[in-house]
Amino acid sequence: MTALPTLAPPLSRLAGLLPKPPASVALTLLARRIAARHPEIVSRLGSHAGASFALDPTDLPVVMVLTLPGGVPRIRLQKDDAGTDCRISGKLSALFALVHGAVDGDALFFSRDLVIAGDTAAALALRNAIDNAELDIMEELQHLAPPLARALRPLVALLERQTGVALHRASGVN
Repeated sequence: MTALPTLAPPLSRLAGLLPKPPASVALTLLARRIAARHPEIVSRLGSHAGASFALDPTDLPVVMVLTLPGGVPRIRLQKDDAGTDCRISGKLSALFALVHGAVDGDALFFSRDLVIAGDTAAALALRNAIDNAELDIMEELQHLAPPLARALRPLVALLERQTGVALHRASGVN
């Protein structure tokens, strides 16, 4: 498997300067839009829907904590994975590759590009639910905020070229 890129330190530091509450609200809105368009994600979690998931991009100074109280997603940015049931960690590029199906999820886990800690059954349920939904984060953003998505399209293309991080689902990936 090709080595996954690491987010450049200046971009990582810049992301660390974002105020956590507004970024948490924006990510929550995006997660809720995704859940509304893909309700099978929550239903596929089954008994793990009550778990708290720490999504830890190791090249960023924040952890995204996903909870689903009442089946409604909520994302909170925090400095660590304290108080969560499971943690999925790896480079941001690995997390995006998993979401976008750019790299086989099993390959990411077996190569240790993604590491699971805590309730592995909950983490695998989340991974399988996301795999099954065939998500494209940019497409979801397009449905949530079309003007913002249009404005971001050139920046996203530039970031993909410069960083190698898959910020949308590749054509032909199912």
